[in-house]
Amino acid sequence: MAKLDLNHVDGIYFDVLKEIGNIGAGNATTALAQLLQTKVDMKVPKVALLEFSEVGEAMGGAEQIMAGIYQAVEGDITGSIMFLLEEKSARILVAKLMGMEEVHEGEFTEMEISALKEIGNIITGSYLSSLSTLTNLKIISSIPDISIDMAGAILSVPAIEFGTLGDKILLIQTAFSDDVKLDGYFILVPDLESYDKILSSLGM
Repeated sequence: MAKLDLNHVDGIYFDVLKEIGNIGAGNATTALAQLLQTKVDMKVPKVALLEFSEVGEAMGGAEQIMAGIYQAVEGDITGSIMFLLEEKSARILVAKLMGMEEVHEGEFTEMEISALKEIGNIITGSYLSSLSTLTNLKIISSIPDISIDMAGAILSVPAIEFGTLGDKILLIQTAFSDDVKLDGYFILVPDLESYDKILSSLGM
């Protein structure tokens, strides 16, 4: 039985979750800079525990078109991680990665989808790697799945998992920038026993 209830997280626990968010997002920024071979700056991430119903609005509205990369998480902790990018940011990243001079409009091509998956895989992988190093827990992620749709529709995919956590999930918003600002969102969804393991490994 999990000891942690995300509906009643005290200040110390939340500070730890925030610090995990900071370190993970920092490593993800480094990975993104290496991938694009350019300097990438990152604003201090905003970390929030939100009601599931509030998440779409926090990302600019449930009808906002986004690219969402979803991976199942296994090993010492189980659950899932999502990385979501606003459509415009996704198009800019793909253009940079593929060396395109202009941002492509219209439907994403198969090659662009593949590039987006690779971006998501590297960013979430670096995030999970930093969490693994921090906690000394073995964390394995699945092959990424991608969806380009309204935020509300993308979030409905793992909604059943969110429901098992009570009503709150951890949302980490990170603004990356080189010559343009890119908004990315991490949603970390370990099951409650995994939250216990993460916090116990940190001496909480």
